[in-house]
Amino acid sequence: MTESAEAPDGRKPRRRMNYGSGREALLNAAVRVVAQGGLRKLTYRAVAQEAGTTHGLVVHHFGSRDALIEEALAHAIRTSLNTSALEPGTGKVADFSAGVSDMVTADPDIQAFQYELLLESRRRPELLPHLRALYDEYFDASGRELTRMLPGGAGRPLTRLVFAALDGLVLHQLVFGEPETTDAAIEELRALLRLLADAGRGAPESGA
Repeated sequence: MTESAEAPDGRKPRRRMNYGSGREALLNAAVRVVAQGGLRKLTYRAVAQEAGTTHGLVVHHFGSRDALIEEALAHAIRTSLNTSALEPGTGKVADFSAGVSDMVTADPDIQAFQYELLLESRRRPELLPHLRALYDEYFDASGRELTRMLPGGAGRPLTRLVFAALDGLVLHQLVFGEPETTDAAIEELRALLRLLADAGRGAPESGA
């Protein structure tokens, strides 16, 4: 991508901000376009302008608008998983979801993008298979970490309950701000998980 290339209508594209390079920059641009204007605003030209490149380069990388949507969603979820400590891998309750409020504060667009697609899926059912498959990554990561923390393991219903709590907190912070409220609520969630962990360890001794 170059900053000097002209857009097809003769205007110079916007100067690209430092949001990554190559394909990643285009995915980040797609996320910002949807977060700021909804899925209806997602066009090759809008992404090209946001990324500071040409319409043709976006077409070259993704080929279709549906492919762009699917890859941007996968990119958003990977980024969230990497920055939220949803699966720190330590099995320590204190480490679970340690970076959630900071994640929302640092990059609200990537969270707004995911909620925009969730709402859009009510109108466009063809999005649901992609959303289900990709959100399963969240559930699987949550389930693995809960199983590390809880002696009795974690079934799918508990995993969904815990993730739904986190998902709701992210949405509330996205709308209302107040990261300290998110942190306090997550600490309460950790306290409940500690109770479950303690009960699991105590069950064999008590015969329960």
